[in-house]
Amino acid sequence: MRNLVYIFLGGGFGSVLRFVVSNYTQKLWNINSFPMGTFVVNIIGCFLIGVFSSYFIKIDSYLKFLLITGFCGGFTTFSTFSAENISLWENENYTMLICYILLSVIVGFGAVYLGLNIAKN
Repeated sequence: MRNLVYIFLGGGFGSVLRFVVSNYTQKLWNINSFPMGTFVVNIIGCFLIGVFSSYFIKIDSYLKFLLITGFCGGFTTFSTFSAENISLWENENYTMLICYILLSVIVGFGAVYLGLNIAKN
């Protein structure tokens, strides 16, 4: 139960920070229609999940729940996607790596497109 509280707190903070960083970045660097705010948040999230994982993943610490699952999960799920791909790569599971990347991007794009079109009608 305690770990759920840490995830809850980290996720809430990560979500609020994602909103602030994304909006501020988009206003600061408005480059045509490129989603710079989301891009910056995703890259920061990837970096942070790498840093946090290197310190906390191997030990039983509340910080892995607070920072990795909670904060990074609330800040961006792209960081988790990237970390999972690194794991597949390190385990030399290249076929699954390629499938996961392609399917995630293609199906994710399709799901957003489908959702947008269903919501319009």
